[in-house]
Amino acid sequence: MVTATPDQTLEILHLEDSLADHELAARTLRRSGLQCQLHQVDTLSEFQRLTDSGAFDIILADYRLPGFTALDAWAHVAQKPQHPPFVLLSGAIGEAAAVDAMRLGVADYLLKDDIQRLPHVIARALEVHEARRMREHAMAELARSERRLAELAEHLQTSIEQERASIAREIHDDIGGALTAVRFDVAWIGRHSTDPAMQEHANSAADMLQHAIGASQRIMMNLRPPILEQGLVAAVQWLAAGFERRTGVPTRVQSSSDSIDTPADIQLVAYRTAQEALTNISKHAQPGKVDIELSDKEGVLTLEVADNGRGIAPEMRDKPKAFGLKGLQERARTVGGWLDISSRPGQGTSVILSVPLPSAPPTAPGDAT
Repeated sequence: MVTATPDQTLEILHLEDSLADHELAARTLRRSGLQCQLHQVDTLSEFQRLTDSGAFDIILADYRLPGFTALDAWAHVAQKPQHPPFVLLSGAIGEAAAVDAMRLGVADYLLKDDIQRLPHVIARALEVHEARRMREHAMAELARSERRLAELAEHLQTSIEQERASIAREIHDDIGGALTAVRFDVAWIGRHSTDPAMQEHANSAADMLQHAIGASQRIMMNLRPPILEQGLVAAVQWLAAGFERRTGVPTRVQSSSDSIDTPADIQLVAYRTAQEALTNISKHAQPGKVDIELSDKEGVLTLEVADNGRGIAPEMRDKPKAFGLKGLQERARTVGGWLDISSRPGQGTSVILSVPLPSAPPTAPGDAT
């Protein structure tokens, strides 16, 4: 039995050329207690006009009609983004044809000899249609939410890099300059003092200031390395050299060319990916060696950072607060790329960044030299 709210009246379009069969369907639905309005139509042109101009909750259709079939009617309805469920109600359709129709998207079929089941078939078709509609709505909402999160992630990454650059400039222009000036003054005091204790304190203060100057330079380099201005290959080689110097782990950099030309945003994402990967290796991997490969072949920038260390257990990669690698994945998405991480406990880890490079504009014949 079809259930409906007291104030709900279903609008049903019935594609049927037999008045007797139409009346039988109407009588069957009335007996079921269904509140409905049944509209009969028997030509394809009139069917198209009604479905274009009116809103129906469900469509019932005989399979064979003069000059066309229900599949012709379905082809017209299926083009509409919010079409109602379409049910075949026919006495002249084989099971194979009915199954083929359902593969095309028809909701259900019912033989006229079994018309007493029509209310149940309608109820089931409406329930399935509503469930599908809600699922599509949820998927659309999820897609919109993911798109907003991606836009937010891109905005945050951009803001972070801008803030890093601003802090680096302040360290260089203000703190670095002030520390250097104070060091010169302390050195002058040490040179012009005749008190040995004063000279000792001045030399100690000068050493501490030199240490502070070195620390500020390291912080500035990490925030916004000037080496990036020399290109991605040079920047990654600088990262690798610093990593090898700090950890003692042999680190090899191999590039498809001495210079890889990339847009600034892609260059920065690749640099930060290599930086984060090396940071993770130094904290967790305990490797015997690290290999870094850079390539721009086939219009795709590829950066791979591989080690032969402890590897990452699957449960560690899925930890809720494992933001390092997840952050790299979001960074890759901001420039249209993707990040692949392969690892096996005891057999090392490989982090691969792939980013399609924008095509260079074609050179006009007159521009050739």
